[in-house]
Amino acid sequence: MQVLSTRALNRALLARQFLLRRVKVSPLAAVHHLVGLQAQAPFPPYFGLWSRLHGFAPDDLGRLLLDRSAVRLALMRGTVHLVTASDSLFLRPLVQPLLDRDLRTNTTHAGALKDLDLGRLAKEARAILAERACTGAELGKALATRWPESTPAALAHAARGLLPLVQIPPRAVWGRSGQPVYATAEEWLGRPLDAEASAEELVRRYLAAFGPATVNDVQAWSGLTRLNEVVDRMRPTLAIFATEAGQELFDLPDAPRPAADTPAPPRFIAEFDNLLLSHADRTRVMSEDSRKRVFGVRNGVFPGTVLVNGFVRGTWKIANQRGSATLTVEAFDRISKKDTDALETSGRRLLQVASPDTTHEVRFNAVSG
Repeated sequence: MQVLSTRALNRALLARQFLLRRVKVSPLAAVHHLVGLQAQAPFPPYFGLWSRLHGFAPDDLGRLLLDRSAVRLALMRGTVHLVTASDSLFLRPLVQPLLDRDLRTNTTHAGALKDLDLGRLAKEARAILAERACTGAELGKALATRWPESTPAALAHAARGLLPLVQIPPRAVWGRSGQPVYATAEEWLGRPLDAEASAEELVRRYLAAFGPATVNDVQAWSGLTRLNEVVDRMRPTLAIFATEAGQELFDLPDAPRPAADTPAPPRFIAEFDNLLLSHADRTRVMSEDSRKRVFGVRNGVFPGTVLVNGFVRGTWKIANQRGSATLTVEAFDRISKKDTDALETSGRRLLQVASPDTTHEVRFNAVSG
């Protein structure tokens, strides 16, 4: 069995994530290939596509939300993702078990939902949303007229878990603002959920975007459990490798696996990007020290990161003040002048997208260990 080094896994991941070189595909095709972009904050997906696509402009993605080609809803790991309309109908039935599990185990709301008839609650919520789209607060308040003994927040949380609720525009449209307003995917898209969605196809889609990978990696990305039996059924159709530690890796036979010494240019990676969140073993893209720095920034906040030679070497953020925009890179260790120059050039281009009508500056700070 061929052993794949950490660097070989890194280059395979970057190639499939369109991060070895920017690609010339439509934003819709990119969102489909990536199996969506994590999107609990409204605008990181725009930066995620900017780092991956030639000639990307924010309005290219905003239009997909406005014309209903793409939607935002809770999917993998129970987090909000921006996905194609078709993938929302394909993915939601497959991840429903983890959302059902959350309704039983959520530390904030599970107690309030324990004795409720969730089937009836789903039916009532669907009827309310068929009349008009609602904010979470509006939906919870309407449901509380049926279940006055429960809190509106718990009832709205249950509705989001039981039904495929998409956040409709103007939420997350570039240059606009708005709180989450919900409609069911079926109402918004005029189509039913995919009744024939298969876990095997889910695994294939994951491997195309994130492989080679272990079963634990697929489970970490999706939030689902017991995928061993699914992958076992697929063995005859998969290529099988091993990590340096001897773990089995599965892959699509014809997926790209570049040489480990393939050059990897510096890249700005968006906040909450799935590049860093979709494997149980994240050493293929960041060291353990980098992982602690990135995930220890603040609870629930996942910063933008900087890749140098394919691996996380720092974080970045943009601050706007009085007509100027500053992109600051906080480097975890020394970055060569060549890579610093490349990041400065790329950072100025990023600022042209993020804050086009201001003056721009790129700064580099060293972070002490």
